[in-house]
Amino acid sequence: MKGATTNICYNVLDRNVHEKKLGDKVAFYWEGNEPGETTKITYRELLVQVCQFSNVLRKQGIQKGDRVAIYMPMILELVVAMLACARLGALHSIVFAGFSAESLCERILDSSCCLLITTDAFYRGEKLVNLKELADESLEKCREKGFPVRCCIVVKHLGRAELGMNDSPSQSPPVKRPCPDVQGKLREKSKCIRPQICWNEGVDLWWHELMQQAGDECEPEWCDAEDPLFILYTSGSTGKPKGVVHTIGGYMLYVATTFKYVFDFHPEDVFWCTADIGWITGHSYVTYGPLANGATSVLFEGIPTYPDEGRLWSIVDKYKVTKFYTAPTAIRMLMKFGDDPVTKHSRASLQVLGTVGEPINPEAWLWYHRVVGSQRCPIVDTFWQTETGGHMLTPLPGATPMKPGSASFPFFGVAPAILNESGEELEGEAEGYLVFKQPWPGIMRTVYGNHTRFETTYFKKFPGYYVTGDGCRRDQDGYYWITGRIDDMLNVSGHLLSTAEVESALVEHEAVAEAAVVGHPHPVKGECLYCFVTLCDGHTFSPTLTEELKKQIREKIGPIATPDYIQNAPGLPKTRSGKIMRRVLRKIAQNDHDLGDTSTVADPSVINHLFSHRCLTTQ
Repeated sequence: MKGATTNICYNVLDRNVHEKKLGDKVAFYWEGNEPGETTKITYRELLVQVCQFSNVLRKQGIQKGDRVAIYMPMILELVVAMLACARLGALHSIVFAGFSAESLCERILDSSCCLLITTDAFYRGEKLVNLKELADESLEKCREKGFPVRCCIVVKHLGRAELGMNDSPSQSPPVKRPCPDVQGKLREKSKCIRPQICWNEGVDLWWHELMQQAGDECEPEWCDAEDPLFILYTSGSTGKPKGVVHTIGGYMLYVATTFKYVFDFHPEDVFWCTADIGWITGHSYVTYGPLANGATSVLFEGIPTYPDEGRLWSIVDKYKVTKFYTAPTAIRMLMKFGDDPVTKHSRASLQVLGTVGEPINPEAWLWYHRVVGSQRCPIVDTFWQTETGGHMLTPLPGATPMKPGSASFPFFGVAPAILNESGEELEGEAEGYLVFKQPWPGIMRTVYGNHTRFETTYFKKFPGYYVTGDGCRRDQDGYYWITGRIDDMLNVSGHLLSTAEVESALVEHEAVAEAAVVGHPHPVKGECLYCFVTLCDGHTFSPTLTEELKKQIREKIGPIATPDYIQNAPGLPKTRSGKIMRRVLRKIAQNDHDLGDTSTVADPSVINHLFSHRCLTTQ
């Protein structure tokens, strides 16, 4: 659609308010971390706030093509911020609020973000996250590397009560527990102007003060359909995250269409996707897809197990949720607590259930269908990626006979194929590399700042095809079954992690000479990290060192990358050319002695030693 002119914010807000007369319809029910914290915002109220914040950004010098980093929890201002960027033609780069300061800094630097939007702090279950402190640390790292971010806009989320913001229907209410004094040191040239967070004069600005001064009308910036909409970073096999770029027209069309048909959307629906907006699922099926269809959605700040294991189902009943979309990890975790936390709630409103992020094992699928859906709700097991923008393989509810664990068939216009190692297309029942034969509207257009990497990663292995990096099996009925990653990537709780990135974090510790990371089956997360570390001379492997290494990974990447197992490895199985044989390490991690051909291992004795010193695992 190159040459066409549009604006995605105009389509998801202005048209719904003015043309479709949906101004008074609820866009989002916001459910806070605490069960009593709730509010809602209509399409008209959301449009006003987005126009106000667009004017704020314009006053700060943000123009079409600029990059804006967003580092926020699941609050309404996050949606406002991303839509305001889209209204101005600026690219938002949202960084999951569970990522470390180092990860945020890396992403700011890669795309040269000139402005950061963040929050004072938030609770995730019982845990307080001092997000502003992490943001400050990240901006300090950026300054040290010669890139000072000129402005940081801060939402006062935990301090709303003192602002008198509770009475506004379009503002999230205050958290009952006050935010304690900042846990950390004051930075040089900074002073605490409020008791809760540190303030950097000349850089930090309060969201609420800027919004009070902003007008509530803002003409959208008209953009070409192929202008970039956002950058979202996903792990790369080299260890350096890839900035996936999606463009306006194709992405808008694809998320609007997949949302409409995959979830069988009707105007009276209340849709709930539990994903964080920091991931692609949240971009596509919390914000853009539902809003493009004029849907009412739930935006949830908390976690499934707080204050109890029935939290999700109490929210389903509270808002009469009709379509529910979550991750297999959450399903497996909730299965551990039995049926009672689910069945004590009605769930009578539910019509369609969905899963996303990783293949769902049949046991979890059957529990989801039997217990959560009371055997009456179709399940849409969706396969797609950050790079695809929206659903690629998926059942259509009520139309596709379901097979537990299968993503079933391609969405409209999607042309999958299964290739062997030689790049030959396989017919009928087959297993091999999953690829796509033709483009679709939501396909990513490039890796930000590195188009060569885009071509190498997705098109070089099998020229003429988009390579997903996933293995796949097609059964006799033509159903597709995703078998997992076939590159150096791990899928932990539905989130891709690069083995190289984790290995790099490990070897930065002074005690570690070499590291290798592989996946290990996990009953809840699907896959977890099993690390092998070779120590430098003079260092001893100990529980203290293990905790130090875990802490280092949390700080460098984020809590989601914390390994479950770290094993001392005086030597690693390598080929004579020095390449680490990860295939053998995966077998060792799983205590599987069926190693296959090991004739190329330079020192076979290493394998026996690693088997005899395995970590005790649950599987």
